Amino acid sequence: MGSDSGATRAFIGSFTSAGGPGITVAAVDAKSGALTALGATDAVPDPSYLALGRGTGPAGGVLYAVSETEDGAAAALDVTGDVPRPVDGTRPVDGGGPTHLALAGGHLLTANYNSGSVTALPVRADGSLGPAASVLRHEGSGPNPDRQRSPHAHQVLPDPSGNWVLSVDLGTDSVRICALDPATGELRPHGETPLRPGTGPRHLAFHPAGGHAYVLNELEPTVTTCRWNAAAGVLEPVGETPVLPDGAPADSDAAAYPSEVVVSPDGRFLWTANRGPDSISVLALDPTGERVTPVTAVDCGGHWPRDLALDPTGRRLYAANERSGNVTWFDVDPETGVPERAGSLDVPAASCVIFG
Repeated sequence: MGSDSGATRAFIGSFTSAGGPGITVAAVDAKSGALTALGATDAVPDPSYLALGRGTGPAGGVLYAVSETEDGAAAALDVTGDVPRPVDGTRPVDGGGPTHLALAGGHLLTANYNSGSVTALPVRADGSLGPAASVLRHEGSGPNPDRQRSPHAHQVLPDPSGNWVLSVDLGTDSVRICALDPATGELRPHGETPLRPGTGPRHLAFHPAGGHAYVLNELEPTVTTCRWNAAAGVLEPVGETPVLPDGAPADSDAAAYPSEVVVSPDGRFLWTANRGPDSISVLALDPTGERVTPVTAVDCGGHWPRDLALDPTGRRLYAANERSGNVTWFDVDPETGVPERAGSLDVPAASCVIFG
């Protein structure tokens, strides 16, 4: 397994409205992967998802958070110390309930679930955020009357080439592909890939080789394998695989609502976090990245795993268990991909974990 975690600190988001501390900074033990809380701030309401600025520029080392509130906002925080400090307050995203964010082309992008839109905010020289440069509003609906009456953008991220922005919409059963103008922040629609109606796509992850993407569906516990053509900006579905070893449970009380999908750096394994069964599924990928095979599932070490993350080495998995209020870490067997529980840190209403 090796002994270096590849990271010195972790950043954990949590819902302040449910008793969470907000944004927690934790030290990562290099040998064990264990987390030790260093400090926290509740300066940003409901910071449910986080992203860390990379590189050596002014934005490098700045932490970004959504504020998953009805009004919707994002914030930049200085994390040079053990307690995050807001750089310039919160910035409205002109959308409701932002649930995800990513950095691309000199902008911070937010996926706004309630309003079904994606917002681009410019990142200033000091890492702070400027006013919204553009808002791309999704259109459409799906067959589920409770969850799909309108668009619900759940994730936004750049593709590996950096030329495209993809947004995953649970409400419209589709993934949109856009181009981002780094000079103006304009999001220009390029295409939309429909997925099977009623599946409710939530998040996607790319294969490290860049030619495939795996879309995790929330309303049905499956993952849709897609070919990704970065030159043309085209996403093509080619298969769908149950994420639970025995398929979807028949008992509605035990229904599964997958939350996050992660692919190993070597492209051999795929993991999903599954709310309901409170499990982490292990799926094997063939050398081409196109065939996905369920292997097994293990207990997530808590209740309602909202997020799943690999440490930078790919040797450990961390599950943010929202309802049990803890982040659990696992050692990953390099041969089988099966996680083995190694420890846990209490974080009430935990919603995500990232490393830096």
